[in-house]
Amino acid sequence: MATELPLAAPPFAPIPAILKAREEDFEVHELPAYAPSGEGEHLFVRFEKRGLDTERAVRVLAEALSAPARDAGYAGMKDRHAVTTQWASFLSRRTPEEALALELPAAIRVLEAARHGNKLKTGHLRGNRFVLRLRGVEEARMPELAGALAWLAANGAPAYFGEQRFGRDGDNARRARLWIVEGGRPPAKPFERKLLVSALQSEIFNALLAERVARGELGRIVLGDLVRKEDTGGLFVATDLDDAQARADRLELSATGPMMGASMRWPEAIALEREEAALARAGLTREHLERMRRAGEGTRRPYRVLVREPSASFEEGVAIVSFTLAAGAYATEIVRELTRGGAREERATRDAAPRAPS
Repeated sequence: MATELPLAAPPFAPIPAILKAREEDFEVHELPAYAPSGEGEHLFVRFEKRGLDTERAVRVLAEALSAPARDAGYAGMKDRHAVTTQWASFLSRRTPEEALALELPAAIRVLEAARHGNKLKTGHLRGNRFVLRLRGVEEARMPELAGALAWLAANGAPAYFGEQRFGRDGDNARRARLWIVEGGRPPAKPFERKLLVSALQSEIFNALLAERVARGELGRIVLGDLVRKEDTGGLFVATDLDDAQARADRLELSATGPMMGASMRWPEAIALEREEAALARAGLTREHLERMRRAGEGTRRPYRVLVREPSASFEEGVAIVSFTLAAGAYATEIVRELTRGGAREERATRDAAPRAPS
């Protein structure tokens, strides 16, 4: 985990913990944006997987449903080293009853099936519910861990991008600069170009967010901030600071940061000065943003993520924490806050369940 990024919760000594020692230690349950209607040409399937990434699991299901994998849809990627549930859609003539009766590898299990009128697309989800088991935590440290979780629930957590956003070697942002700033040859595949640009955008966002956290401004609104309403997602410029701050304190809205791009909406006043300075520190100009438009038009992202439905318990020598996050938030960053960076991943040498075929 990215230990160099400042933490927001009140400080205490790091809590040693082991995450992902077993696949069942990291559960992710997708919260869909809507339920399938029961009618339509698309077959929606909710499935559980373990030891598989989403793309592999969807390919296995598509083959079993005699459906073209290229027409399958899903709302988001789920961790491979975990037990996860999510929905996917398929252009299949099979009935929901047939989907429930599929013979599949042990790593995949169909839980529900129903028909719907449209394909499931990226982002069609409300969020994710996480149930995490942290091994090696001393029971005496649970009040500190639970206290940190309660603080995050009351104040929100930094919406940092996790290290997995930056590529296996952590150098995708550097590779993006070689192409965009230094005039190097871009990747041949559009997907790879988007991957590099997203890493560069995320690096700048994390840097600005780290500055706010270090100043104690995670939940603060500064003049000119583009703030986002938590209930509707609507954006507006903060000019009345007293009103905006009162609403932020009630967790009704949060300041947003830039995912830099030519089509991105900019803030005003102090917030604009900060973002323009961050762009310059990254070695970029607005002309560079125009150059990378096709790979990343730009958008806004809240600086904090709300931590809903928190729970912490200690059972049979294991700390169990659960919470709900909006789509796009990283549970590993919540764990970093809860343990003050004391958690490490220690994956089992063998999977808890057989793998599905390639």
